[in-house]
Amino acid sequence: MTGDPGVTAGDIARLAGVGRATVSNWRRRHADFPAPVGGTATSPLFSLADVEDWLRRNGKPFEVSLADRVWQRLRASGDDFQLADLVGWAGVRLLELRGDTAVPSGRRRARPPVEPADAELPALLAELAAERGHADAFDLLVRRYVQAHSRRLDVTREDVARLMARLVCRDGDTVLDPACGLGTLLRAAPDPRSALGQDGSAPAALIAEVRLLLAGTPAEIAAGDSLRRDAFPGAHADAVLCNPPFGDRAWGHGELAGDPRWEYGLPPRGEPELAWAQHCLAHLRPGGRAAVLMPSAVASRRPGRRIRGNLLRAGALRAVITLAAGGPDLWLLRRPEPGRPPPATVLLLDAEGDLELAGRAWERRADGEFTVPVIDLLDDEVDVAPARHRPRQSEEAFGRRFTETLDRLTAAVPAPPDLEPLAERRPPPVTTLAELSRAGVVAISHGPARLPAGGDVPVLTVDDVSAGTGPSGTTAAAPGLIMLEPGDVVATAAGSARVVTSAGAALGPHLTHYRPDPERLDPRFLAGFLTFAHTRTGAGSSRMDLRRARIPRLSLERQRDYGRAFEELARLTATLRDMSSLGETLVGLSFDGLLDGHLRPRR
Repeated sequence: MTGDPGVTAGDIARLAGVGRATVSNWRRRHADFPAPVGGTATSPLFSLADVEDWLRRNGKPFEVSLADRVWQRLRASGDDFQLADLVGWAGVRLLELRGDTAVPSGRRRARPPVEPADAELPALLAELAAERGHADAFDLLVRRYVQAHSRRLDVTREDVARLMARLVCRDGDTVLDPACGLGTLLRAAPDPRSALGQDGSAPAALIAEVRLLLAGTPAEIAAGDSLRRDAFPGAHADAVLCNPPFGDRAWGHGELAGDPRWEYGLPPRGEPELAWAQHCLAHLRPGGRAAVLMPSAVASRRPGRRIRGNLLRAGALRAVITLAAGGPDLWLLRRPEPGRPPPATVLLLDAEGDLELAGRAWERRADGEFTVPVIDLLDDEVDVAPARHRPRQSEEAFGRRFTETLDRLTAAVPAPPDLEPLAERRPPPVTTLAELSRAGVVAISHGPARLPAGGDVPVLTVDDVSAGTGPSGTTAAAPGLIMLEPGDVVATAAGSARVVTSAGAALGPHLTHYRPDPERLDPRFLAGFLTFAHTRTGAGSSRMDLRRARIPRLSLERQRDYGRAFEELARLTATLRDMSSLGETLVGLSFDGLLDGHLRPRR
């Protein structure tokens, strides 16, 4: 081993099951907190052994899992510039441990990977594979690598990757990603027959291929620049997924001027994304489909208007969907089929962050709700930006959306809570949760820092509590799980709390569990206090210690009255939040209707 594994403040927070702000407080308030042993002033590294010793001496509960130990020792085996190579080495080692005999093509094309000097790493890696499975073990290491280099890596969001794959991929497709990075998009493709990929980073190409092979997908990933040195000349895929590098003006404009891929026009020097779009089309079979992420400006910049026009005339550009404010845009392309006329419309949609809307709009594009006639776009600008050219909706489609939104807004008007004012203020006596806990009125426990992978035990997560939904996570049955019972109260650090109504789920990480004595403390009263006390203090962070906050000392009957009032306030809060969103939608529809002629002012 080359040295003691270094851990970041984020790593320490994860090990101790606290927020990063808490670690910052420890550093400021405790003179004996370990000094950094490396890193930078903004991202220091600490000795794992020193941190463990400090946590133990100060009575801070912590857990250094096998996965954490493998990651920290892998990271300590080289500098940050070697980290991708070390992760690739771990992936190849996991393939070997699983019994795969084929050497990943990414490794054949890459420079020899770094071999860690830590003699214990192979055995620890084998132990991690036995605990989690080979594929999950490698995915964990890849996630830690992405977290460690989040500012250097451009990784496609998982939900965006799933949307792209849903819109253009079919089971059994041959799928290509010519700028595959760590393989996120190819991993999202549903049951592909084979996966082809290329990336300019040799370590990234190796990581991507290992991820796919461990997931059971036949894959060939090459290292190199796809535009200058295409690794798959003449290959045609059923689907292409691509998140190309944005704004690369040194993409090879001069040397590639006569390239046969530019069927729709030579991309201007400042329009590299249009080169990538045509590269994707060139690798599709006739009728094949592509989903390509683009900067929003590509839809309207003047230098690219001739290519955009040619793509529209040929029927190759089928949709431009703005995924969120500021982009990126999702371009959906299709390789024209000889003898088939191009479509007369193109889908233009500003999804405003609603990825589900984007999926539904594409699948229901035949109804024309968000489509624009191609002929209307073929002017001097050929502007296909959804925000600048709103689709002309049919009278029926617009009327349906406007009426439904108006009806929902009207129906959502809430009744005020049933409260009565008092002639004079009579504040009740107070206690604290800490006192109630000491008196045995409520038992307080905290969710684990992490849960075992696999298994079918349902888990209530932070997102479930915040959204008010049922358990969405799963874990394996294991000693120490906190199983929830009806009447329990579960709260997040951000101030969301709910009463558990059914048994069978385990408490998820980063949640606090309260089990009140039902004969002395009403669960709805407690949940309301946890929610509204957090809001009233304006803390808004995990620094607020609710155990020390004041809580009224009331009879059980009065607690139930307060509990009902808290429930009414919670419903009112949710209703007003929905009304705000509906109101914004109605204003937007009204403005569009006035401009498009669907509405007119009353006289």
